Amino acid sequence: MSDSLFRRTPVLAWLSAAVGVALLAAACSSGSSASSSAASSSTGSPAAASSASGSGTGTVISTASSSGGKFLTNGSGRAVYMWVKDGHDQSACTGACASTWPPVTATGSVTASGGAVSADLGTITRSDGTKQVTYDGHPLYYYSGDSGSGSVSGQGNTGFGAYWWILAPSGSAITSAVTVSGASPSSSSGNGYGGGGY
Repeated sequence: MSDSLFRRTPVLAWLSAAVGVALLAAACSSGSSASSSAASSSTGSPAAASSASGSGTGTVISTASSSGGKFLTNGSGRAVYMWVKDGHDQSACTGACASTWPPVTATGSVTASGGAVSADLGTITRSDGTKQVTYDGHPLYYYSGDSGSGSVSGQGNTGFGAYWWILAPSGSAITSAVTVSGASPSSSSGNGYGGGGY
């Protein structure tokens, strides 16, 4: 650039252009970090956690090992339960019950992994229109008191008038106290209840 062109262009115009470029770069940068931060915060909500499956394409029902044998989990290893009060392919858990025991909802396709059996998977439509995952006709639930993968503190609970049990891959309720290898003692069931009730 020649000296004469530089002298003819006001210094204010050069500064304005430089500030404009800097602002544009900052806006683009904060916009992408805001959207990625919003995306990560949306997956951290309890509702998202209850439907999280360990797969980006749908809900996965898998298995984990315990002292009572293999039991069903979601794709992230979170225990799923059945409720003795439910009918075959019918959920009786609504309102406060569904807040404490959130239904396992179907997102995308429902698939089996580990020792879970694909043919035993299904869905029912709840009164609010959401699809709830079933296994061998049992509507599936999470327990809000579980701390995450390996936690089965809902095992043997009698909240809302009937037993809550984890399920074996055969579709049968596991009705004994269980411990999960690697889980903290407070995460395993140890209520001292006996079997039965199913």
